[in-house]
Amino acid sequence: MEPMSLLITTCVLFVGSHLLLSHPLRDPLAGRLGSRGFQIVYSVVAFATLAMVVQAWRGMPPEPPLWAVDDPLWALASLLVLVASILFMGSLIGNPALPAPGAAFAAQKAPRGVFAITRHPMMWGFALWALAHALVMPTPGQLVLSAAIAFLALVGSAGQDGKKARLMGDAWRHWAARTSFVPFARQVAGVTPWGDAIPRAHALAGGFVLWLAATWAHGALGFMAAGIWRWIG
Repeated sequence: MEPMSLLITTCVLFVGSHLLLSHPLRDPLAGRLGSRGFQIVYSVVAFATLAMVVQAWRGMPPEPPLWAVDDPLWALASLLVLVASILFMGSLIGNPALPAPGAAFAAQKAPRGVFAITRHPMMWGFALWALAHALVMPTPGQLVLSAAIAFLALVGSAGQDGKKARLMGDAWRHWAARTSFVPFARQVAGVTPWGDAIPRAHALAGGFVLWLAATWAHGALGFMAAGIWRWIG
């Protein structure tokens, strides 16, 4: 199989298996295997298909970029990754979407910080991360990989809304009514004050540290220098 065909095939397997196991097949399999058995199957399939994507990606031949990449584009991509890191770190505390015992209680709180921006900050963080990589490495292979990650994050989030409404009932429906799927949609509509969307201290500090560490590791591991390290060395 040609390298690009293999990359597309493995991305489809990774995204498709994840969506199928997360939504239509979740209840039937969990009913037969039990919660723990299902988690084992889910994890094995996820890691196996991800490994296939990584292997296919490594097998891609050098490709010319589809557009020129200059410092302003790198600065934009670095800013997007910083925002993605803040969204990700902010999503780890008080997130009703996470499978935690206190999810229903968390959904009763007023949305603040990253949750006033979007009810799916983690998934939008992944999507922004994918967009940033596509901007500064505009090869056909990277665009396929970034599109797969962004598609999984955003379509998975939309599916999660339905799943959580079924599992959590009114707790999630009330949370969804007070939050938005698209970032800053409620602020633009004048429903939620812009001040509510200021990320909390743990999101800002944690996101900044994650961004510094991840962009430093990007260059240290032999990839292109990223973030501020691209300019300060």
